[in-house]
Amino acid sequence: MIFSQKLAAAAAINRRDMLRIGGPGMLGLTLPKLLQAEDAPVVAHAPKRKAKSVIFLFQWGGPSHVDTFDMKLNAPEEYRTKYAPISTSVPGMHICEHLPETAKVMHKIAQIRTVHHTMNNHNSAGYTALTGVQPAIDDQRLRDSLDLFPAFGSVVDKVAPNTNQLPTFVSFPHTISDGSTTPGQRASFLGKIHDPLFIPNDPNDANFELSQLSLPSDVSLGRLGNRRELQKIINSQARQLDQSAAAQGLNAYYEKAISMLNSKQVRDAFDISKEPTELRDAYGRTTYGQGCLLARRLVESGVKFVTVYFSRSIGGRSKTEGGWDTHGFDDTRMYEILPEFHLPITDHTLPVLLNDLDTRGMLDETLVMWFGEFGRTPKINKSISRDHWPKCYTALLAGGGTIGGSVYGESDKYGAFPDRDPVTTGDLAATMYHAMGIDHSIEVKDNFNRPLPIANGRPVTDIFA
Repeated sequence: MIFSQKLAAAAAINRRDMLRIGGPGMLGLTLPKLLQAEDAPVVAHAPKRKAKSVIFLFQWGGPSHVDTFDMKLNAPEEYRTKYAPISTSVPGMHICEHLPETAKVMHKIAQIRTVHHTMNNHNSAGYTALTGVQPAIDDQRLRDSLDLFPAFGSVVDKVAPNTNQLPTFVSFPHTISDGSTTPGQRASFLGKIHDPLFIPNDPNDANFELSQLSLPSDVSLGRLGNRRELQKIINSQARQLDQSAAAQGLNAYYEKAISMLNSKQVRDAFDISKEPTELRDAYGRTTYGQGCLLARRLVESGVKFVTVYFSRSIGGRSKTEGGWDTHGFDDTRMYEILPEFHLPITDHTLPVLLNDLDTRGMLDETLVMWFGEFGRTPKINKSISRDHWPKCYTALLAGGGTIGGSVYGESDKYGAFPDRDPVTTGDLAATMYHAMGIDHSIEVKDNFNRPLPIANGRPVTDIFA
């Protein structure tokens, strides 16, 4: 059940507000044996679609929930945040003082304050948050494997793919890792054809372009066609030796990639230079800021699922780069670093994105998700910072039919555990699919041909109008 602090006093607010072609790296292509092509399942009882697209702002490193959106102002000093609270656009609701612009749009955001799982390490927790599925063990050395579940966007590409020449799933500008590449960013056992169109280029670069969708200067489309004909002959011969789905899937993958090369619609969608200077400045001339703008541009063009990674690394001592993992130092670095980089860049992008979508009439049909792999320990450690805490943390959802200003679930007085209405990452996945009109009980086949539901949980329907 939802509680919203003194929502009745905000009657004046609208109810919806309240409540290189040919190379193996192209589009993430690696080994053809990883492909497993099969027909998409029939959706018999899909929920009513509210969101046409999803923008997933993944906060790698793990933001502290008790220092941002679920502040425990009455907790003992050893638990209480070092930041002051400020009022928001929802009466009675407070958030961190370093998020003043975000405070102005909290009536557009639904909070789920009881997300939880059991993975303490970044790679296993990251995989859990990116897929909604927990691995068998909590292991920092967890690596990408066909035994693991696919990314949200890959599932969407499997069960509800685009039919408009645009990719279903796009991700940028980082491949996140902590020692090894974090699983859950690609299609896994669904096959490489469902991998995201991954863009490693910096959208804040003055020379930003899609090398993935650009021909070498000495190759024309006609010449590419000739190469394709040659490839067809080679593949035909290869199929006489190998009739596997992998080989056939690889053909489909090439066809998909080449169709993008021929698509002006795709090239235009990624041309961020067409955005007004004032708007680009508003989003912030940073990799993450321009990434959020590019995400809006892509969903406006018809891309269904966009993942924007906050940072490549989990974090550290830097005040100019890195993710939210700033604990474990012998001083107050956490409380010094966050107000210098992480909180300002968040405050300079999230509200701008939501307002931009709203102004364009897109917010109702675009679900924006903001969360990381876990939260932070309620109790402050000896280094005056907070450690990993997956047992209770906050996820933000906005648009896509959600009730802005609402809060689902309540953590205990320390922000340590769910006190009411716990939500698993599987529930969070089901909630996202529900918003997109996708039946969360649809099954896909894993690497051993076992049927698995796309979400191990139930949607939190209470946050939808």
